[in-house]
Amino acid sequence: MTNHTKRITRIGVLSAAAAILFLIPGIPIFPPIYKLDFSTLPALLGGFSMGPAAGMVIVFIKDLVGCINSDSNMVGELADFLVSSSLVLCASLWYRRQRTLKGALIGMTMGILLMTAVGALANYYILIPFYRDAMGVPVEAIIGMMAAIIPAIDSLWKLILLATIPFNLIKGVALCGVTALLYKRLSPLLHG
Repeated sequence: MTNHTKRITRIGVLSAAAAILFLIPGIPIFPPIYKLDFSTLPALLGGFSMGPAAGMVIVFIKDLVGCINSDSNMVGELADFLVSSSLVLCASLWYRRQRTLKGALIGMTMGILLMTAVGALANYYILIPFYRDAMGVPVEAIIGMMAAIIPAIDSLWKLILLATIPFNLIKGVALCGVTALLYKRLSPLLHG
């Protein structure tokens, strides 16, 4: 097998693993909008081992497969693509510059911060308005669902501040923590 064929095979295997993880119901943190899942883990592993482009391809394929069974008119898949790709791109770009444990940790920390910022801005300006239009659910109803869980939420900004930002921080830390634990152990397989 050529190196190119091996690379495509590794991307395919990681994409399949990511898609399977994406289709498994995640842990609901702030139902029904957010779920904690580990489907971005294979993309992070792929980004670290094969570079940012491979990581982005894995995220894209995972979310494309997720669109087949979407229960949110693909809003959830769009949200996942924006947030996951920002984490994977940032972390793997930094790691590519500095291939050490310190470099990986810095990249993942920066990725978590970028993922959180992208998640906040995308939810406010794109995703919640798109969900409103695609699903016919008024923003007030979304705020009301979240206020049932976090009573302090009474506006879209507070939803972003009290739900979206903490959720993305928790998800990013969980994903990067598991990646840090697994990457060295899986490195021989990931590098072929």
